[in-house]
Amino acid sequence: MGLLSADNPRDTALAWLFVTVQFGLLAIILLLQPGDAWSVPGWVDTLAFGLEAGGAVVLLVAMVNLGRSLTPLPTPVAHGELRVGGLYRWVRHPIYAGIMALVGGMTVRSGSGWVALASIGLIGWFMMKARWEEHHLARRYPGYATYAARTPRFVPLWPTRPLG
Repeated sequence: MGLLSADNPRDTALAWLFVTVQFGLLAIILLLQPGDAWSVPGWVDTLAFGLEAGGAVVLLVAMVNLGRSLTPLPTPVAHGELRVGGLYRWVRHPIYAGIMALVGGMTVRSGSGWVALASIGLIGWFMMKARWEEHHLARRYPGYATYAARTPRFVPLWPTRPLG
């Protein structure tokens, strides 16, 4: 369970809400049937599949990079430490970025407007979740604001903005 969760029941409830909605949207994306709203040429399908595969690899590597700091909740764990190496050297939230890439590829290949809508919802949800999580990370780790100022949130080399 996250460090702040034990101290604040509201944080615990919000953290679980973030996770529950995230997994709900992922389930919808995975369970919806392919549609016929659009079709893609073979080369686009291949690129989208590559995006899916790349996203899956990023997701798995980022989870390994977190080590004992990995938690399903968007709050830091008591025994955790700020990770700034591995994929975290390039983006602050590589797990979210990996999932977004995976879902993006799936969406392109799905041909379903409903999958696209759920995917857009998931990306928006990750944006809110990341901001909320960063507030807690900045409170827990004194160096987080400096790290955030130099490291993009989801996309490597993307311009960064101060926390807030």
